[in-house]
Amino acid sequence: MATTKPVPTETECPPIDFGELKSDCVAPRPSIMGQKRGLRSILWLSFKGIVRGLLTTLSYFRRPSTVVTQQYPENRDTLEMFERYRGRLSLIHNEEGEHGCTACQICERLCPNASIIITKDKKNEATGKPALDQFIWRQDTCTFCNICVLVCPFDTLEMTGDFESSVFDRRLLVFNLNEYAGPTAGQLDKLEDDELAKAQMKPMNKYQGPVPMCGGEMDGIPKLDVEKPTDA
Repeated sequence: MATTKPVPTETECPPIDFGELKSDCVAPRPSIMGQKRGLRSILWLSFKGIVRGLLTTLSYFRRPSTVVTQQYPENRDTLEMFERYRGRLSLIHNEEGEHGCTACQICERLCPNASIIITKDKKNEATGKPALDQFIWRQDTCTFCNICVLVCPFDTLEMTGDFESSVFDRRLLVFNLNEYAGPTAGQLDKLEDDELAKAQMKPMNKYQGPVPMCGGEMDGIPKLDVEKPTDA
């Protein structure tokens, strides 16, 4: 017959003595809690903090170029984020509006939280090679780790400085990055017929295809009920 051991109560459990065990990963820091300070000491520290802040402000009047505060949103047209800022993923297009994505799906496979969804045409009629259909990016789940940009063998992805991403509907944060569905710029250049090349570039809307704003279903996001046109 199986028996269960009684769970010891708090009074029965002896206190654990950790001795001199200390973590090597955490740097020791001086304790500032519990220190008794007199009124003069408190007033002196407060005065030093105020003076230090005023001196910093006065230094900006002498050297305006060192000011780091941005007058946003007044300077929205001229504001530029620093070079390594990761604001929004972008699929690079050239001056003709052509991209270089071959739909190899390396970025999709290596994305740590499945924020990239790629659909493709396995064999394009004109080039005979796979062609990108949709490059869907889930900004709502993206951690901006930059892995997709680093692993892209054709350097077609980049992180831009666009930081205005506030929306009232989470479904707006799932959209297409490609402006058209079709072959890459290099494949289109090899086609001798310009009209044939243009015909391969099918315009792609930002919220088109299997995205929530177009009625598509995705984990964690309710789909938008799109009314289908009915025949009169």
